[in-house]
Amino acid sequence: MTVTRLKRKGEKPGSESEEAKLQIASKQIVQNAILRAVQQVSRESRQREAGAGDTPRGSFRPGAGELTKKHEKK
Repeated sequence: MTVTRLKRKGEKPGSESEEAKLQIASKQIVQNAILRAVQQVSRESRQREAGAGDTPRGSFRPGAGELTKKHEKK
């Protein structure tokens, strides 16, 4: 994406307007947010694959989600 801007009256040649600076900063913020989201999804995907082991995805695992003796209500 290229920032196109018009030269304003009295503006020095080569100087960026505040609007152009804000557009550039906004673009960088969005790019960083997208990068972080992609990295997080990738990391979570690797963790799921590592945690699944030989268990097929979506299969029943006996005992999964059950309370242990330590956590049972008395």
